[in-house]
Amino acid sequence: MREIVPGMGKKRQQVTLPGSKSYSHRLLIAAALADGESRITGLLRSEDTLLTRDALRAFGAVIEDDGEAMVVKGTGGRLTACEAPIYLANSGTSMRLLTGIAALGQGETTLTGTPRMGERPIEDLLVALRQAGTPAECVNGTLCPPVKITGGSFSGGAVTLDCRISSQFLSSLLLAAPYAEKGLAVTVSGALVSKPYVEITLDIMERFGIEVSHDRFTTFRVAPRQSYRSGEYHCEPDGSNASYFWAAAAVTGTSVKVMHVTEGSRQGDVGFVGVLEKMGCTVLREADGITVTGGDLTAVTVDMSRMPDVVPTLAVVAAHATGTTVIENVAHLREKECDRLGCVATELGKMGIHAVAGESHLEIAGGPLSGSDVETYDDHRMAMSFSIAGLTTPGVRILDPGCVKKSFPNYWDVFDTLQGA
Repeated sequence: MREIVPGMGKKRQQVTLPGSKSYSHRLLIAAALADGESRITGLLRSEDTLLTRDALRAFGAVIEDDGEAMVVKGTGGRLTACEAPIYLANSGTSMRLLTGIAALGQGETTLTGTPRMGERPIEDLLVALRQAGTPAECVNGTLCPPVKITGGSFSGGAVTLDCRISSQFLSSLLLAAPYAEKGLAVTVSGALVSKPYVEITLDIMERFGIEVSHDRFTTFRVAPRQSYRSGEYHCEPDGSNASYFWAAAAVTGTSVKVMHVTEGSRQGDVGFVGVLEKMGCTVLREADGITVTGGDLTAVTVDMSRMPDVVPTLAVVAAHATGTTVIENVAHLREKECDRLGCVATELGKMGIHAVAGESHLEIAGGPLSGSDVETYDDHRMAMSFSIAGLTTPGVRILDPGCVKKSFPNYWDVFDTLQGA
């Protein structure tokens, strides 16, 4: 348990964050598929990204870490299958992205994880893989992991993919696509959630020399016989993790600058500063970072489908605002590390805040908060988001604060700098 002491150390502060989790996963995968050796700096070393690293090693990539950079000797897309199941804990990104990559292995690969992972649907991705010629199934006869993929027959061609649950299904197919015998043509059925994460995938593929064409994000085409290009790459800081520090400024009326996260980033979560601006904060966008200064907060109604990972952060800020905030189009948050709609509403309710979780939305009526023990549900974003409430409210205690290791192992060290600890 960690009790948060209210207050900020200074009126103006700046923080520097580790690399983006989304970029780190994709950089490692692209480098592992490349011909030759790549050197990647700025990577996030967290529980989730290290699970991806270790899985890629099991697939045959040689990955060394000198502390400053990870050096990856790629496989050229020729992966080995793994006799033993690959354990991915509750890293949904690892599970989904590596399911498509496993199609390039020569033989059967089983990917497994925690009991919660066994409740997170993945069948839509497996349907598309089967259309592309790769046998793929949920081992337990459910629509969820563990999954078994029989690689070596990834012919590609035309497939239809339902992305209403996760955009990572599409990213998974696209990352493997250059090594499909016929290339790959993907038609997206239904709404594409979390589109910025697909933009990150396309950015990485382009940087590694892979050409992908698309028609307004509804159809995607990747020609065959392309190869990822090895080289020197850098990972930018994490926009999702930046949200906690901008939120800290918002609720305390101070100024916090997050260094090296800029408006030009492909990370959709950087758009969170625009939401804070509408709520009454002042935002300064500079070439070396973005500063948020808190003000009198008022409620907003906002579509957060482009930045779902910062919904818990916004919910805590909304609890400090005047009026009722409505967060829309986030049904897929129920399939995250926990049911983030229901769990956020529950924990805010324990603090005396009226919060209602609908099927695809969340409503938060701002008001005075009271301290409580915050259950994290083994979800890193619950722990970090609700730590912000403790900056204004005595008696906020975060249960299982160590769950932040999933995406931000040194979160509490950086958080302490806000209070001068």
